[in-house]
Amino acid sequence: MTAKDIGARETAAVLVRAEGEVDDESLAYLREKVAAALDRPGLPAVNGEVRVRRASAHHVELPWSGRTDIRVGSNLVVVHAREASARELADRLHDRLRSATEHVTHRSDTTRRTAAPPPWRGGPQNQGLTAPARPGGEPEPTPAPGVPRPRS
Repeated sequence: MTAKDIGARETAAVLVRAEGEVDDESLAYLREKVAAALDRPGLPAVNGEVRVRRASAHHVELPWSGRTDIRVGSNLVVVHAREASARELADRLHDRLRSATEHVTHRSDTTRRTAAPPPWRGGPQNQGLTAPARPGGEPEPTPAPGVPRPRS
């Protein structure tokens, strides 16, 4: 079976394959959606495959199914979807593929992390720090570890 027999088309480094009765218009719309999800600045090298299939049985409730196996940098992104029409399938694959690639590319961002873990999770202890001053100006005594502070 050659690429022509199964309706394979290539979008950048992503191959789009169709099985079953898939018309060219639906395949073109799917290629546009995949390209919109993956042709963005800031993404590492992208390559892989999108497979679209239409069930031949007429009694199937969701005859359109799609699967993507795309490598973004060194991470593999796998997305599945089943829908009633080709346009709905393309839109659903686009949404899931975009969110999955966002998750993969921003997984290592540290902008929302704290500088150090809290003391009860193995972070630095408050040893050597002075306690806040009392209203009279004298520092509050630091209680021994494990002893609760008196309430004022």
